[in-house]
Amino acid sequence: MQKTDISFKRIQQLAIPAILSGIAEPVLSSTDAAIVGNIPQFGTESLAAVGIVGSFLSMLIWILAQSRSAISAIVSQNLGAGKITDLHNFPAQAIYFNIALSIIVLFSTYFFVEEIFTLLNAEGIILEYSIDYYNIRVWGFPLTLFTFAVFGLFRGLQNTFWPMIIASSGALINIGLDFVLVYGIEDYIPVMGIKGAAWASLISQAVMALLAFVFLLWKTEVSLRLRFPIHPEIYRLVTMSFNLFIRSLALNAALMLAVREATGLGKEYIAAHAIAINIWLFTAFFIDGYGAAGNILGGKLLGAKDYGSLWKLTKRVNLYNLGIAALLIVIGIIFYKPLGLLFNKDPRVLTIFYGMFFMVLISQPLNALAFTLDAIFKGLGEMGYLRNVLLGATIIGFIPVLYLSKYMGWGLAGIWLAILVWVGYRALALVIKFRRKYIPLVEN
Repeated sequence: MQKTDISFKRIQQLAIPAILSGIAEPVLSSTDAAIVGNIPQFGTESLAAVGIVGSFLSMLIWILAQSRSAISAIVSQNLGAGKITDLHNFPAQAIYFNIALSIIVLFSTYFFVEEIFTLLNAEGIILEYSIDYYNIRVWGFPLTLFTFAVFGLFRGLQNTFWPMIIASSGALINIGLDFVLVYGIEDYIPVMGIKGAAWASLISQAVMALLAFVFLLWKTEVSLRLRFPIHPEIYRLVTMSFNLFIRSLALNAALMLAVREATGLGKEYIAAHAIAINIWLFTAFFIDGYGAAGNILGGKLLGAKDYGSLWKLTKRVNLYNLGIAALLIVIGIIFYKPLGLLFNKDPRVLTIFYGMFFMVLISQPLNALAFTLDAIFKGLGEMGYLRNVLLGATIIGFIPVLYLSKYMGWGLAGIWLAILVWVGYRALALVIKFRRKYIPLVEN
């Protein structure tokens, strides 16, 4: 069997397209936030609503889209072991599994949307805008999960190029439609405000799903015809997905608690937090590109039992991502002021944002280690350990610091201190696990 290539060139071939495709989702949310935050009337309230809904939708997507990582791990490991032809009807079953989950969650939230956002401390016009925005965007949920399942198949087959084309196309369409639908075109398209931003996102998600469907049939031999019996790997997919589901509940509990506490501080604080979290998510997905390369190649190396190359790969992608983190910090320092103005012009919001944005920058090296190792561990199928790490980081790290900061009156900076502790816990736990389990395999 041909040895897996983990050269600098090969890693870039996988990582760069993965970066471009990975930032598509935060670009959708960030574009909505930037556009509606500059609406002449109720811009701050609109930005706050997009921040609340965006965080909630990201939570739902992250919880259920984890099956993408499980699909990628199973396909890449079978590819490395030379058993890819044994998968047969697995891809179609995995995709329908994803769609079924998305429909269940869609209807379980759609009829309780007001209660959900009230629980997140939204009230008055912010609550009204949140409901309007969510009731449109939520219909893109099944489309997104279908697209992510296809991305998982492509990644498992060691291909990030077509996911990049799909995601980039969706992001560009979303940006163009945001300007057209939010602000309108005189005599042609009425001003739609925050509803226009929601429609722009929904249309772009539909286009991405259509492109994913076309490329899957065009560029692979995968059939979407559902055949039985159930493939044995589906049971492993369900187990992996369940562990990642619990992991994502813990992850998003932390993010939603942060949104709730920021909302409770006042509309200017949740608007500032919305700016910060959108930038943080953008940089996180940017960093995740090299993590994706580690995920894709790591799963294949594990299937081939090439532990020496796995260790070399892990060192390389972590080093690359630490370099990316340093670059992001420099860019953040240079554009410290313009980044805030890009999202909102309210002096009160900007004062709060500028007072804590340095914490987003400090998080970058921790993000690099945590997210890179997280992606590699997904490729290795270590979903149970990832679940335990997130539970520990949230229960032992994030929540105590969050409520200590609330008691001490540290405001938004205290919320972000809790996020720093949360990410740092994850990075340290994953480093320890890799050194204890996989370094001995290399030595033996």
